[in-house]
Amino acid sequence: MEKQEKLDKLENIEYILPDEIEKRSFAIITEELAARGIVLPKDQEPVTKRVIHTSADFDYAKTMTYSPDAVAIAKKLITSGADIVTDTNMALSGINRKRLAAYGGQVHCFMADEDVAREAKERQITRAAVSMEHAAKLKKPVIFAIGNAPTALISLYERMQESDFRPAFIIGVPVGFVNVVAAKELIMKTDVPYIINRGRKGGSNVAAAIVNALIYL
Repeated sequence: MEKQEKLDKLENIEYILPDEIEKRSFAIITEELAARGIVLPKDQEPVTKRVIHTSADFDYAKTMTYSPDAVAIAKKLITSGADIVTDTNMALSGINRKRLAAYGGQVHCFMADEDVAREAKERQITRAAVSMEHAAKLKKPVIFAIGNAPTALISLYERMQESDFRPAFIIGVPVGFVNVVAAKELIMKTDVPYIINRGRKGGSNVAAAIVNALIYL
């Protein structure tokens, strides 16, 4: 009886080769989007689907927001050797650095730098804000991929208002409750191309997923 119960529990298990798991996952996502009556714009589809794949959350199909030609602009930046700056080492570790390096780009995260931590403590501001200031000194086009700290987005916005600094692109998907929604909306008011997830949802894994989707394209 016990053996039969175990066999019954395995009836709903799909046996899929490891190399086929991701393909099957995306097929399920496509099926479920169709069942929900959701049709994604063709250029945005690979990015939004990868975010859903990462999060298993279909809300992203409705909240992911793209500036005009955002995907084409980001692809061109990446293939031209743009660097990526993230606000967490988790996002940095999740980005396919080898594929990015093939185009001449690098991924940076300044959050754990000792000078960033020291300056943030002295100025009584977040490390995320200071790390954005450090990133603004990079001498090449930069795509900012923010998945955790709304203060990073606010810092970028303030710098744009106070100077001629303009990021090449902003991926704004911080997660949380304090200033998250407002920070995203600030970026959407600028003339910088962006991919933003409106609302509270996001995260470092989502930021990395968006970057990877663009790299794989």
